[in-house]
Amino acid sequence: MRVISINVNGIHNAIEQGLFDWLAVQNADVICLQDTRASAYEMEAPEVQLHGYFCYACDAEQPELGGVAIYTRIQPKAIITSLGFETADRYGRYIQADFDKVSIASVLMPSGHKGDDELNQKFKFMDDFARYLDKQRRKRRDYIYCSSVFIAHNKLDVKHWRDCQQETGFLSPERAWMDEIIGTMGYVDALREINREGELYSWWADSEQAELLNLGWRFDYQLLTQGMRRTVRSAKLSRQPRFSQHAPFSVDYDWVLTV
Repeated sequence: MRVISINVNGIHNAIEQGLFDWLAVQNADVICLQDTRASAYEMEAPEVQLHGYFCYACDAEQPELGGVAIYTRIQPKAIITSLGFETADRYGRYIQADFDKVSIASVLMPSGHKGDDELNQKFKFMDDFARYLDKQRRKRRDYIYCSSVFIAHNKLDVKHWRDCQQETGFLSPERAWMDEIIGTMGYVDALREINREGELYSWWADSEQAELLNLGWRFDYQLLTQGMRRTVRSAKLSRQPRFSQHAPFSVDYDWVLTV
């Protein structure tokens, strides 16, 4: 099973940049998109349908400020778009497809980059989502959370980490939250399960210098419940081609997706 996750910074722009042409030859079973910036109505339009896939989407009250989507080759048993708390449901930050024995979700966290109000909203989302994840790990099924969390967990996950310690995305409370999810709760970081190398980034500032000097951050993850740990076979962050500020993240699992 191949699962691809991409924060697209607007699906229409990403399609114009060649997203669908690239996805058409990636042989993915499930594709999770974050930050679609499109309404549910727009996500039903023919131009955002990917041949051979079912498309499901969740939008924000203000569609230009969020939205997530899942494309899947196999029609799932169920689709869930509510987490039961405002920081997710009002802003279109979560969608989950349920298959046999595994659920795959697309998650969009507030970046916190737009000022104190958004940073406070991010911390509130982190608290709410952590409580949710703590409950989910006790259930009799496995989960893959394709998550754009805007947090670089460790020193390896950001260029020049010493200079970034006071920057949103590498703040101590943010990294402590990741420690709780991956350490205390036991969720698995799919990339780090098989690759401990540095300079594996998924986001770059929109500047020529960031590109040339590879001033990147790893903001995008596939977080797994323990039952999926030994199924991870390969993981790849594709710096090129890119269709937004984020790199596509592809993980292959030793798993056959069924309903």
